[in-house]
Amino acid sequence: MVFKPSEFTPGVGVFLEELVSAVVPEHPVLQTITGLGETGAALASSPDVDKIAFTGSARTAKRVMAACAENLTPIVAECGGKDACIVDSDADLDAAADAALWGAMSNAGQTCIGVERIYVVDDAYDKFLGKLTDKAKDLRPGFDREAAYGPITMPAQLDIIERHIKDALDKGGKAVVGGAESVRKPYVEPVVLTDVPDDSAAVSEETFGPTITVHRVKDLDEAVEKANRTSYGLAGTVFSGDRSRAMDVARRMRSGMTSINAFAAFAQVAALPFGGVGESGFGRIHGADGLREFTRPKAITRQRFATMNLTSFERTEKEMARVLNMINMIHGRRYKR
Repeated sequence: MVFKPSEFTPGVGVFLEELVSAVVPEHPVLQTITGLGETGAALASSPDVDKIAFTGSARTAKRVMAACAENLTPIVAECGGKDACIVDSDADLDAAADAALWGAMSNAGQTCIGVERIYVVDDAYDKFLGKLTDKAKDLRPGFDREAAYGPITMPAQLDIIERHIKDALDKGGKAVVGGAESVRKPYVEPVVLTDVPDDSAAVSEETFGPTITVHRVKDLDEAVEKANRTSYGLAGTVFSGDRSRAMDVARRMRSGMTSINAFAAFAQVAALPFGGVGESGFGRIHGADGLREFTRPKAITRQRFATMNLTSFERTEKEMARVLNMINMIHGRRYKR
């Protein structure tokens, strides 16, 4: 297996190769190749590659797929998301606020399955927002160990985060925590936005930063409808005190994975498949489904005893009649020649 890590985090890939090499020194099980986009392009276009598992943006995934098409190299694409959290009226609001905040702000929001939108049923909206903002105000980015999270990894992402915040505010949104001034390169302080229109970039595009939009909805049906109003479909979160309602919402959310009353619990269960739909990609990693992605099914049959040979020009009318009788017995219909 060849691993080409992001050019922004090459050390992680090198470290993984060193770990695997220490465990299996007699076989080059994992090889890390560092480099820029040209390195990835060379791997994607190589006829010697059996399959590619790509993680990154949908835009880059399309370019990788185009390169793979030259050799019909199959690909698994795990792309970004605009993941939503739905909060029911009877949910544990303290737990919901805590989980949503972690989902939105941990790793400076640079998580493909991170929470970027929250839809709260009207009865719980004000209380939930109060708890969320109280918790968010205590977070601080930085390099020291007491900081809640670190810097933005990709410099270009800072411009996207800043653009999303300004666009939301220009279109009538309100910043209840932070604001445009929260972007202090290379850090971004927590930003919580409310009353943001659905057509704003902060709601419709992946932000990939420590920002979140909170929306009031009349009921769970509206929450699901708005949560699904995106081209992405990676992960989702549902908080509810009613198991039946929670399961119904989880099934209706357009996502590859959904967690109930916890953030990203599916990622902690190794047996569960991980992946999305739509702009979030296709194929699965993790679990049995993920292992099957990197295998090829192959069918083999062996003749064990003598049977009627129907794939022969020497077959008889008697044999054909027996086959037709058998089909009629199995399927309950009368077939005539």
